[in-house]
Order: sequence, then C-alpha cells, then structure tokens
Amino acid sequence: DVVESQEHYKSRWRSIWIMYLTMFLSSVGFSIVIMSVWPYLQKIDPTADASFLGWIIASYSIGQMVASPLFGLWSNYRPRREPLVISTAISVAANCLYAYVHMPHSHNKYYMLTARALVGFGAGNVAVVRSYIAGATSLTERTSAMANTSACQAVGFILGPVFQTCFTLIGEEGVTWKFLCLQLNMYTAPVLFGALLGVINIILIFAIFREHRVDDMGRQYKSINSDGEGSDVLDQNPEGSIDHVAVVALNVLFFVILFVFAVFETIATPLTMDMYSWTRKEAVFYNGIILSVIGIESVIVFMVVKTLSKKTGERAILHAG
Repeated sequence: DVVESQEHYKSRWRSIWIMYLTMFLSSVGFSIVIMSVWPYLQKIDPTADASFLGWIIASYSIGQMVASPLFGLWSNYRPRREPLVISTAISVAANCLYAYVHMPHSHNKYYMLTARALVGFGAGNVAVVRSYIAGATSLTERTSAMANTSACQAVGFILGPVFQTCFTLIGEEGVTWKFLCLQLNMYTAPVLFGALLGVINIILIFAIFREHRVDDMGRQYKSINSDGEGSDVLDQNPEGSIDHVAVVALNVLFFVILFVFAVFETIATPLTMDMYSWTRKEAVFYNGIILSVIGIESVIVFMVVKTLSKKTGERAILHAG
C-alpha cells in the first residue's frame, strides 16, 4: 500500500546516482596516483626514504579517518549538500597542491604529505554518501544500492590506475607551462584530471542532488537535515533499534580488509622496482595494470554478491568473503 509518485522516485534515484558518482570520484582520487607516489617522491625530494612513503600513504587514511565522523556529524544536522560540496572542494584544492609540490626548494616531501592528507580529508565524504544511500532506499532496495556503491568504488580503483597508466605516455618531463609555473607530466596530469572531475562533481551536486529520506517500507519522511525540499513529506520517527554488535563486527571486518589492501598499496611500487629493476615509468605502468586487474575482479565479486545475497542472505556472504 506504499505509493510513491513518479516524480519523487526519479528525483530520489537521480540523487542516489550522484552519490554513486561521488563515491567513484573519491576512489579515483585515491588510486589515480597510488602507483606513482614513490617514483615522484624520489624525483622531487631525494632525501625521502621508503619509510616516509609509508607515512604519505597513511596520511590519506588518517585524513579520511579524521574527516569521516566530522562530516557524518555535520550531515546529521544540516543538508548533506553542504559537507559533500565542501569535502569535494577540499579534494580539488589538495590535488592542485599535489601538482605543485615540486616548486619549493626544500622539504618537498612534507608538501606531498600535506597534499595527500588533505585529499584523504576530502574523501571523508564517503561516510555521508553511504549514510545518504542507506536512508534514501527501502529495505528491498538497500542491499542492491549498497552493492552498487561498492562497485562504483571498485570501478574507481580500476580506472584510477588505468588513467595513471595512460598518463605515463606524457613522460617524466612532459610539458612546462611557465606562466602557471606548472609541470604537466605523468605525475601531475592525473591529479589535475582528478581536480577537474571534482569540479564537475560539485556542479552536479548543486544541479541535481536533492535531500530524500524513506523508511524501510519506502515511505518518505522529512529528515532532520532537510533543506525544505518536498514539503508534502510525512514526519516520521527515523530512529529504530540498532544492533550495535553487528555494527561493530562489520566495522572490524572492514578494517581488516583495508588493512590487507594497505600493505599492497604501500610496498608494491618500491618492491617491484627493487626486485625487477623496473624504472620509475615501468613501475607506474605495470603496477597500474596489476591494480586495474584487481579492480575488475572486485567489480565481478560485487555483481555476484548482489545476486547471491537475495538467495542466501548477507550472513552467508560475509562468511564466504
């Protein structure tokens, strides 16, 4: 007996697709330079060692860890458009900073560290994205929508290294634009491309994104952070019983998965350069291909999960995973 107007349905899913795009771009911002950080770091600051590379990689995650609860708290009391736009703008600015880390005459490695930390801080909007999608979908839609979210994240992991691999064609020297004091090469072109995508994302959030909230049955109600759109929605209590043990267990599981991935992302490039005598350009190119294949595998898994979860339930999928 739940009736949703066609206009509301279309607006709700357009907004969800914008969140898919935001998740995708956040993932691209992470992976588009992950294989080139070490060779670029060696080029701009010879004093940097492999241990400092670990701090640069970690800075992204630390920034995201700090920002996620802040943006989440912000979105609880204000329209979600605000943290989404601000976080994306921070990522755009951080990518531009990364493109200029070669400029200072000393301490370049610390500028790169700052740039990656700020990119990670901007990526804290992932918490807002997931919470919005969870709140804007009914119970029957939610598993599929969350799987799509993870698939978009995985596609970002795929295309980020692919973009990086394509940009290796520019070479290490590339082109220098003196009037902008910018070196456009295989290290800076990816982040500038990521900044451009971020600007497009901000425009789409302003133009298309709308605040929507539905209960498990798909009935719309006014969220506490609604910006006044859709005055005909019903006020309902969104709070329900929360299984805190399940939430903690899933957070721990997510931590373990990212912990394993962090090992690969940190040591892959320096390890292959040492073990196979790859040049900086070869390491970026081949590791980009490797990470792309891993991403393709992830997308396939997410698509399978969408189908199997309807037949076996989430618990069996978690055990199998």
